[in-house]
Amino acid sequence: MFRIHYVLQAAALALALALGLPAGAADRQRIEKEADIPRFSYAIADPLEMVVRDKATFVRVTQQVRADMESVLAKYDIADKSSQRQFLSSLVQLDFLSGNFDAALAGAEAVRALEDKPADKLLSGLRLRAMVAAARQTGGINTPAYFDAVSTSIRKELDGLPFDVIANDVRNYKAGAELIGEGRIFGQVRDVLQATLNKTGALSSDFAPALISARYALETVIPLKQTLVTTYTAYLNQHRVEKVDIWAARDVKLAQTGPYKTVNVAVWDSGVDSKLFPGQLATDRKGRPALIAFDLASRATTGELFPIPAALQSRMPELLERTKGFSDLTSNIDSAQADEVKKFMSDLKPEEFKPAMEQLGLAGNYVHGTHVAGITLNGNPWARLVTARISFDYKLQPDPCPSKALAERGAKANQAYVDYFRRNKVRVVNMSWGGSVKGVEEALEKCGIGKTTNERQKIARDYFEIEKTSLQRAFASAPEILFVTSAGNSNSDSSFGEFIPSSIALPNLLTVGAVDKAGDEAPFTSYGPTVAVHANGYQVESYLPGGKRVALSGTSMASPNVANLAAKLLAAKPSLKPTEVIAIIRETADKTADGRRVLISPVKAMARVM
Repeated sequence: MFRIHYVLQAAALALALALGLPAGAADRQRIEKEADIPRFSYAIADPLEMVVRDKATFVRVTQQVRADMESVLAKYDIADKSSQRQFLSSLVQLDFLSGNFDAALAGAEAVRALEDKPADKLLSGLRLRAMVAAARQTGGINTPAYFDAVSTSIRKELDGLPFDVIANDVRNYKAGAELIGEGRIFGQVRDVLQATLNKTGALSSDFAPALISARYALETVIPLKQTLVTTYTAYLNQHRVEKVDIWAARDVKLAQTGPYKTVNVAVWDSGVDSKLFPGQLATDRKGRPALIAFDLASRATTGELFPIPAALQSRMPELLERTKGFSDLTSNIDSAQADEVKKFMSDLKPEEFKPAMEQLGLAGNYVHGTHVAGITLNGNPWARLVTARISFDYKLQPDPCPSKALAERGAKANQAYVDYFRRNKVRVVNMSWGGSVKGVEEALEKCGIGKTTNERQKIARDYFEIEKTSLQRAFASAPEILFVTSAGNSNSDSSFGEFIPSSIALPNLLTVGAVDKAGDEAPFTSYGPTVAVHANGYQVESYLPGGKRVALSGTSMASPNVANLAAKLLAAKPSLKPTEVIAIIRETADKTADGRRVLISPVKAMARVM
């Protein structure tokens, strides 16, 4: 059920959001948890590719979907703005597709009011406004005149905005446009949505909105692909000024000699290429790198790196090069790897989608733990690595499917990991991953488990609580260990979504959000009451297995920056308890003027203990 928290740009496709909130929130029932949002089910007899391609079929199938979304917004006051935006984005897409431009524009302004992050507030509805203006000016859509008008409108609006605030988002917009292709759209429809429908006989309201997004992308994004790429490229080429890196001045590197003690640090992740960290490894009784590992079925296994199927081992160099290609796209760097990724993703045929996405997911699992370990150990010769390998599913259809037996084995594995940490005197554990009850529910639907949405909700809650309770108990059983976790990359309230571990509140658990090198909020970072501090999680450079260095983004990269600081504090003052380490990190951090970010300051924190 757990997923790693780094951003794969292959999945990035920014869609316009819009529609106003209904009035009278006081008269609506309050929803405080994502799992309590009502679910609906749709028995769709038509092939889903026809639903997306054929306008009449699409309108007929989505009428009830729209009615249900509007009923939820009318009857319920949803606490999380991100969840509201998810509903509203589908409704505005329907408005634009039906030619109801006034409703779409009014909604775009209402959605802007729901945005909290500075860049989101500035850019919300950018492309929608340009498309509506162009359609009205030229009398239609997807003509040469329309494309020119969209480009002119987008560029005019971008030129009036502060580049330093919107730069990361515009780079992501450009990368998303470069990677989109019709094959990706219909591959997703076939291998995720249709495959799920075939097993259940109906599609839930968790998946049905993807049909709307697919048609919207087919009608509005694919035709504009080159226009968007050209427009964003020209804008970025005229704004080459790089943000100031605040982290270099805040960083602290410990000397090889001095008043320090070794400190054992665990990277509880997808596995680590330990050969990259000589002299920084904790070892077992036989002198081997300390390792505990469980497979996808939560059974004890061996091997420090996520296993690669024999048929794909020869392709790993190519897949690792694509990791760099995605990174270069995110940074707007022209490179051979970036060019290859753009062509590969754009030209994907629907039948190639499933193997391509699963291989990218496999490669992501393979590299993730090593990248995180490099950040965790950086500048600390006194840190000693303990590898705790957890296995993440990378298949489009869950394998294995959720079950009570799997949840119970997972619970036992969670305690086994923590018991291993205690036996190996680990002081800090980094966990750049998470899961949620809704994630379990969606996996059940993909597997065809549960006859109704209500039944799946009950089953998902049962399995989820087994895992959540086990993590809480495991963390609490080791009060001498500081557990550091990533907030998540859903740009939502992690507590509302009940993400674990990030929504868990314990005195020895610290949750971390992500900012960029200038300290500006990352577009993807989640937030909420448990998110205590922020660290650099945008294009952070570290190792891949084998030794190449690549920049990756995600709260996965922010969390180990805080684990790194915690280990340095403990190397300098081993007597510190987890609560004291957390207090030092929080008290020496800098709260930004807007109150949204709490930026760690390693130099101030270390000065407190030296």
